[in-house]
Amino acid sequence: MHNLSIRQAARALRHGGVIAYPTEGVWGVGCDPFDPEAVIKLLELKRRDMGKGLILVAATIEQFEPYLRALTPVQYKLLARSWPGSQTWVVPHGHTLPDWITGYKSTVALRVSAHPIVAALCLWYGGPIISTSANPTGRPPARSALKVLSYFGDKLNYVLHGELGGQNGPTPIRDIVSGRLLRGG
Repeated sequence: MHNLSIRQAARALRHGGVIAYPTEGVWGVGCDPFDPEAVIKLLELKRRDMGKGLILVAATIEQFEPYLRALTPVQYKLLARSWPGSQTWVVPHGHTLPDWITGYKSTVALRVSAHPIVAALCLWYGGPIISTSANPTGRPPARSALKVLSYFGDKLNYVLHGELGGQNGPTPIRDIVSGRLLRGG
């Protein structure tokens, strides 16, 4: 992983771009979560309904602090023990995030990644980014940069090359309030 590539990817995010990058188990696509035009571009690329909501990924739990205020101390400790790692948690956000991220829900999906490229990208970017699997809706998630390019071609603003983490498939998603497994596991 080269710092120059990470900086170029972060710059693309800051300028409204949609980028692709390797994650724990599949390739992801992401953008600045607070740039509605970038989020709409990402949703259009994936042909994904805004009502489904999107995952935010960060380098540290501190990057999520504004969205964790509705948690109990026990719930916060559970997050802190599982992160960084490949566990995505759905948490109440206390109406601190826009609908284009949450899918009009009072919850949001969050992950502090242990993947070195994702963590470095979020550090250089200076905060969480959108992270969703790199595939059009209904197609298998990309497990290589070549597959990402076959899906999206030149519609991406940057492809941050690197290896996937050791996980087989997308990260599991669990609800922090109920403890219920929502995906994978």
